[in-house]
Amino acid sequence: MLVTFRGALAAISASATVASVGYCLLCCWAGISFVRQRRRTTPDRSDLPPVSILKPLKGVDPNMYEALRSHCVQDCPEYEILFGVSSMEDPAARAVEQLGREFPDRKIRLMVCKERLGANGKVSTLVQLLPHASHEFLLVNDSDIRVHTDYLRSLIGELAAPGIGLVTCLYRGVPGRSISSKLEALGINTDFMAGVLAARMMERGLHFGLGSTLAFRRSSLAKIGGFEAIIDYLADDYELGRRIFQTGERIVLSHSVVQTNLPGYNFAGFWAHQLRWARTIRASRPSGYAGLLLTFTLPWAVAAFCLLPASWTGWLLAAALLARAGMAVVSASLVLQEPKSWRYLWLLPVRDFVAVAVWVGGLFGRKIVWRGEVFRLESGKLKPQ
Repeated sequence: MLVTFRGALAAISASATVASVGYCLLCCWAGISFVRQRRRTTPDRSDLPPVSILKPLKGVDPNMYEALRSHCVQDCPEYEILFGVSSMEDPAARAVEQLGREFPDRKIRLMVCKERLGANGKVSTLVQLLPHASHEFLLVNDSDIRVHTDYLRSLIGELAAPGIGLVTCLYRGVPGRSISSKLEALGINTDFMAGVLAARMMERGLHFGLGSTLAFRRSSLAKIGGFEAIIDYLADDYELGRRIFQTGERIVLSHSVVQTNLPGYNFAGFWAHQLRWARTIRASRPSGYAGLLLTFTLPWAVAAFCLLPASWTGWLLAAALLARAGMAVVSASLVLQEPKSWRYLWLLPVRDFVAVAVWVGGLFGRKIVWRGEVFRLESGKLKPQ
């Protein structure tokens, strides 16, 4: 009986490994296809419409000033930046004041958005910033996002095409010095971004947005009920994109790739952040969360080999290692162009086994810790504890 049970587990593990290797190959193909599309010449537009950038801020992120500064040196004819803080005591306000001194000719406004209109403080700030935005074309991204000088020109050129409701961007994570920070960067650069490209290929386009960049028209936002419609959701970026897609407008993945600098997490901070991500995905895309089981390539292959050591499981393990490494290199180096990714690829097996533990942890509990606040997650919405 024990032998039969062990054999059944080995068969399940081997089958999951084969499926997971197939997923790695799909991610490689999706990444290569994206790079080919990116290499096509983007037509230069001299008639770009003006843009309002809305930036909710709370506290200071790693390298935040450099990230905010990158928005002030854009090769774009006309744009404004509206920063929102809940209080002038927030240290982020001093960073914006410094920007104003460095770029006196740039249209920069710092606004105090002290009302808490819903559970999601970021979206609450956006609701209060929007009436002060001057333009039809809007852009929202996270405070830690650093961009190239042609970022706005590329995005707005893509958004201005007929039928496009939202443009979003892939992003690369640049780790701090800690091992935990490097593990999170690996998760972003070799797994999460690859998964976005795979979803785009399988679903024939994106059906959601990423918080790294959300560029859209004010009229598209009005169709979904404004920011107020998503003010209690944790995954506000996902919800915004999903709802705009449901109005019949298309979502485009820009050829631009942006950057975020990750904190130098200790393990407790890393674990809490990973659990928040896992529970967010489970709440937003439950079927996708279940499908993550087939992305655990190395753990499945090791399980198959340990349960049934044989030449064929050894070859399966080797194929899994090769496929997973190929997926990591295509995603991090080719797609995201992260030059330092090679330095910590040796941590990839550790990251993949930690991902299994995070996935299991994400199945249980509804507690979310976000920006120092504690919430309970119910049907994707935040409920204060």
